[in-house]
Amino acid sequence: MKIALLGVNHNTAPIEVRERLAIPSGRLADATRSLLHQPGVHESMILSTCNRVELVTCHEDNTDLRRFLAEYFAISKQEIEPHLYEYSEREAVRHLFRVASSLDSMVVGEPQILGQVKESYTVAREVGAVQSTLEPLLQRAFTVARKVRRETQIGSTSVSIASVAVDLAQKIFGSLKGKTILLVGAGKMSELAARHLIAQGAGTLYVANRTRSRAQHLAEEFHGSVMDFDALAAQAHLADIVVTSTGSQEAVFTVKMGRDLLSRRKGRPMFFIDIAVPRDVEPAMNQIDGAFVYDIDDLQQVAAANLAERSKEAQAAERIVAREVDRYEQRLQTLDAVPTIRAMQVTAEAIREAELRRAQSRLAGLTAEQQQAVEALTRGLVNKFLHGPMAGVREAARDGDAETLDALRRAFVPQQEGESK
Repeated sequence: MKIALLGVNHNTAPIEVRERLAIPSGRLADATRSLLHQPGVHESMILSTCNRVELVTCHEDNTDLRRFLAEYFAISKQEIEPHLYEYSEREAVRHLFRVASSLDSMVVGEPQILGQVKESYTVAREVGAVQSTLEPLLQRAFTVARKVRRETQIGSTSVSIASVAVDLAQKIFGSLKGKTILLVGAGKMSELAARHLIAQGAGTLYVANRTRSRAQHLAEEFHGSVMDFDALAAQAHLADIVVTSTGSQEAVFTVKMGRDLLSRRKGRPMFFIDIAVPRDVEPAMNQIDGAFVYDIDDLQQVAAANLAERSKEAQAAERIVAREVDRYEQRLQTLDAVPTIRAMQVTAEAIREAELRRAQSRLAGLTAEQQQAVEALTRGLVNKFLHGPMAGVREAARDGDAETLDALRRAFVPQQEGESK
């Protein structure tokens, strides 16, 4: 079996492809179970965010993860193949560490990704898809991410998607003072966007959500008002800035709806920040006079402006990840040595005890103190004798030297009945 990772992200696939593969949180458990039940898959986790969909698995060599993607999402292999990346073993570990540490994010250093990986891990664990292989790997990924955050300043100079959106809003309106905001969807990203917008002077806030109680809670937090979700077509024109992230599989704002909204605004611009995948705003709305629509991929261009500022810290974080990948791999290889070392110790102890039993008649006249001395002497000899071979086993395992490891095992551990001589 091997550890493997297959996926697409914002670097390899445009939003048109990613939105076809996006898994709503309510379906993540079902998708993870489906992946786990694929032939050859022993453990699995699926990470699905606005910027990536990745399958992390422990599976047998002939497992076809590409077929699962094509069948589960009803998309042909030909359509998705150009956008896929696949890693196994060491490279899969490295990629997972980088993702958790926000080194593979659209906005390097953003803090949300670690929480998203943890949520995917929790779901996978609840459905029984994380066991003895992925459990320690994911726990280590969390530790590495915390270490990167603690030992570098990568987070202090980063910008979130929400703050990038605010930058765009300021370019369109000049000043955000007194502008009216409409949050459509009451998730974490919407909340972050609201905080940034209000911090820059935005005024009135409306919240629309299919679950009214959630909208009410968020509106109260920001001293705003609830707008009925079903009333968006009639009332959304009140907003200068619409931040939408609903998880809907259909467009919330269509081109026809957009024309009606802009007509009511009488020439005043309207800014849509669409951070949903699939998208909430039909892309063609950008063609309407006065409508400015930015989706998650558009925000990447603004984020790139801060790349130079973050590059030094990102390089330091990459070095940490590289060291941690080496340590993790060494740990796995050392674990391969444990059964052999244990077998060597059991064999040596059995030989020591057998020799003491054979010499029992000659040792019968010894005092209890003398017998203890003989016991200690023989144990010490065995330990000293095994020290070199055990060190050799550990070194061979660490270096991946299977031939030397096998030779030491054969030399110091008796073959079981039925093994080839």
